[in-house]
This record gives sequence, structure tokens and C-alpha cells, in this order.
Amino acid sequence: MAEKVGSRQQQILKQLLENKAGLSIDEIAAVLDISRNAVQQHFTALERDGYIQAGGLNKTAGRPVRTYILTEAGINRFPKQYAWFSELILSNLKEEMGSEAFQRYLHKLGQSLSQNLLPQFEGKTSDERIDELLKIMEQLGFQAKAVTDNHQRGIEACNCIYHDLAQKHEEICEFDRALISSLLDKAIDHVECMATGGMVCRFNIIDRKSE
Repeated sequence: MAEKVGSRQQQILKQLLENKAGLSIDEIAAVLDISRNAVQQHFTALERDGYIQAGGLNKTAGRPVRTYILTEAGINRFPKQYAWFSELILSNLKEEMGSEAFQRYLHKLGQSLSQNLLPQFEGKTSDERIDELLKIMEQLGFQAKAVTDNHQRGIEACNCIYHDLAQKHEEICEFDRALISSLLDKAIDHVECMATGGMVCRFNIIDRKSE
């Protein structure tokens, strides 16, 4: 989600993060010392954007009161250190295995993932496989497209979803190469790479009969 969350709404999300069972409008109003109407307006916006949802009913002396809880999107509004943790793991793996074994490991990992995705490619033509691959790359976070230069077909991505990590560990690109090659059932040539200073990541597709 890319919607901007104001400071007051962030305070509401923080209160809900600290109270997983949920809080009512009145409880939030009391904690933040703002009006019930103001909380209601913030709840409407946060629920519309998918950050909160209705929870259970709290039994009180009067009528039951509706509580609200965070959604997964709401939880994900808070900072995480995936990149730091990934760097720690990758650095340790590379140190333990050595560069060549580390690259082979990433190649195997890319092929392993492809096995789960291959049913989506069965019975498809080469062009249909490329279209399916682009959909998967988009789901992963790539901004990629099919390109053809001088009769040479390829896949071109203008972003790298793990650019910082790939700059430190070029072996990571082997994961992409193995995944793309396996899903297309074609050899590929990684002719340009952003991790090594390229403007894009470009993978040329090589027909096996021309190898």
C-alpha cells in the first residue's frame, strides 16, 4: 500500500499494534485525548485503505462495543529490517561456502522455485511463456517488459528488487538467471546488469537450436 498515513493515524495504528485484541473508538479517543468524531473519521480512512478492520464486540455494562484491529497491511506499515537480516544471512553463507558454491546454491534455489511455477507454463508457446514470466516478475516487484532488438528477444527490467544486496553479492543474479531460464525453457544470456553499473537488467533469450 502506498497511501500516505498522517501522524495522528500513525498514532492510532501504533495503539492497535500494541493492543492486538483491538480497541474501540472511545478507547482510542481517550488514549490520544481527541474527540470521538475525529477518531471515527480516521478509522473510516484507515479502514478504506485496508489498514484496519472491524474486530470483535467488547461486552460492557451497556450495549456491546465494536473494536478494531490491524490488518496485515496495517502491521506492514511499521519498519522492518529485512534487508539487514538478508545481508547478514547471505554474507554468512558466502563466507561458509565460498563464492562458487554460493552461486551454485542460488542457481539451485532459482530452479527449485521454478518447479513450483512450471504448471502455469505447461502447453504454452514461447511468447505465452514470456507473458506468464512477466506476470510473475511483476508479482515479485520487478518492472519488466519483453524487448526485441535486431531479432534478438529478451527480458528487460528497469529495477532490481534486491539491488543493494546484489551490489555486494553479484552471485545473487544467478537466482534470476536460473529462474528465468527454467520457466522459459530457454538458455539466457545476462548481457546487462544494474548491480554492475548497467542501466537495466537485460536477459537475452537464446533458442536452444541456435546454441
